[in-house]
Amino acid sequence: MKSLALLASVVVSASTCAAADADLRVLAHYPVGGEVRYDYLRADSASRRLYVSHGTQVDVLELDTGKRVGSIAPTKGVHGIAIVPALGRGFITCGGDRTVVEFDTGTLQVVKVIAGLGVKPDAIEYDPETQRVYVANGTSGGISVIDPSKGELVATVPIEGKLEGLVFDGKGRLFVNTEDKSEIQVVDTHTLKAVATWPLAPVEGGTGLAIDTAHGRLFSSGGNGMLAVVDSTSGKLVATPAIGEDPDGDGFDAARGLIFTSSVEGTLSVLHEDAPDRYSLVQTVPTAYGARTMTIDEKTGRVFVSTGKFLPAPAPTADQPHPRRKGEAGSFEVLVIGR
Repeated sequence: MKSLALLASVVVSASTCAAADADLRVLAHYPVGGEVRYDYLRADSASRRLYVSHGTQVDVLELDTGKRVGSIAPTKGVHGIAIVPALGRGFITCGGDRTVVEFDTGTLQVVKVIAGLGVKPDAIEYDPETQRVYVANGTSGGISVIDPSKGELVATVPIEGKLEGLVFDGKGRLFVNTEDKSEIQVVDTHTLKAVATWPLAPVEGGTGLAIDTAHGRLFSSGGNGMLAVVDSTSGKLVATPAIGEDPDGDGFDAARGLIFTSSVEGTLSVLHEDAPDRYSLVQTVPTAYGARTMTIDEKTGRVFVSTGKFLPAPAPTADQPHPRRKGEAGSFEVLVIGR
């Protein structure tokens, strides 16, 4: 009887927490302007700055107000931004010329351009455990490894596939989504060798990737409206809760037990981690068409997505059965989501 009472208490507690979180909305719009070409955002909670990829530069805004601080340029074919706080350095992937731009986080001046990466360097993350920066090459495959203290490319881990988001467990392993194979690949960050491949089926693709290190769970956003929840120790697929169609970003708020996935259709799916193998949909927040990537402010729990206004899609043709909608010049902005 005690065990049943305890279980009921846990369920009620989880439901109460989920209900309390179901009041998210768009709180503010940070206008940026310019052309509507973009990819990742990065919230630096400690410095209260927001780094936003945009056109051929990274715009830097005050995280709390949206006030423009400056920009880092040029960044040809810009994708992702990683920050190394102890060094006062940031690193930006430039898919257009296969480089990473190193910049000073204080002055926002370019310090160095690191060449020799794979084709279309895309996702980029700093791992405090190994004190290195890791880049997922989106077209050629391979994980490029940078020593941020020297600003040098020091290794490449040869793995294949269309690589997307990557995360670390803090214990010597890197996980990277492989979208064209619907799998997660695992790399030992101490030996710099691939050690495992985990299929995600029935989840298709896998773009944004987040991790709950306390419970050992990976969250991979799939293109067919499902989130793959994977045991980060065994690789077992433990849950596939529904999310919005065509997502490109996700994140985990450890303080609140919430998983967010942002979709191009204009929704932010919010899930609650009721237990490591059980998840409930808290809310589907309307955002705006194109708001596909996201970042979380760890201090406030607010989510930031970027997008713009889009013209109607042109009529399909034989060459372009799914034509893209063109963004309206000057409409690029960041949406702030919170309660």
